[in-house]
Amino acid sequence: MARNKPLETRDKTTVITGAASGMGADVARDIARRGGRVALLDRNEEGLATILASLPGTGHTSHLIDLTDDDAVVAVAADIEASHAHIQALITCAGSSMLGNIDQLTMAEMRWLMDVNLWGTVNITKALIPAMRRESAAHITHLVSIYGLAAPAGRIPYAMSKHAVRGFTESLRHELEGSTVTVGGVYPAGVKTGIILHGRYAAALDPAIAQRAAHAQAKMYRTEPEDAARTIVDATVNRRTRTFIGREARLVDAITRIAPSHYWSAMRKTLREAVDTTTPIKG
Repeated sequence: MARNKPLETRDKTTVITGAASGMGADVARDIARRGGRVALLDRNEEGLATILASLPGTGHTSHLIDLTDDDAVVAVAADIEASHAHIQALITCAGSSMLGNIDQLTMAEMRWLMDVNLWGTVNITKALIPAMRRESAAHITHLVSIYGLAAPAGRIPYAMSKHAVRGFTESLRHELEGSTVTVGGVYPAGVKTGIILHGRYAAALDPAIAQRAAHAQAKMYRTEPEDAARTIVDATVNRRTRTFIGREARLVDAITRIAPSHYWSAMRKTLREAVDTTTPIKG
């Protein structure tokens, strides 16, 4: 199969979800530094304004949106098309986390995370595909996760949502074969953002135990957000179908291929403290 021609960044628009903070904000900065235009999407109005004001270049826009609201997403896609002549890329960085095991979680809590991580991604992608099809070349990048490769204990809602995003990404890539739009997934192992520390946890979970597990997870993160953003933008520009961020992501990919039924045995010890949401805090 012939390699897809890379995208031209300058004066073309990339839509970024979750752009008010964390990975999305760093991705926006990287694209703007390359001369591209960005449409920033988030539900954090103050954060959007701060990031928009910090970007070099002109032609950038920000859009306040709840990606789980179907009608609002259709409207925001129309707004973006009205403001930007050439939408050649979409990078979905919006997402959250949820701590707790199956006994601690409610169905409502698990549905909430699926709405945010999966349906928000599907919603904005579906809304923007018609505009992207009109471009001579375009690319969709979905941020998946190392937990879209492996499903650890104590992370059922997150692993479910990220495996679903992976499935959506791969099915969509196959559906769009032969069109001008290509699709890829990015699998970060651990980036030093605040997603785990500021994410949600089951209401039944002791907050102190949740913080202990979250900090144990965060201590394993090694990649700087700026480095991850550069990799994500490079993957988008070069229209890659599968990109790993961090040595651990490549390792987990290999382990799950070699031992698809037994990989947890190799991961359990490393993740022991990060997935422990039951052991009481010692006084």
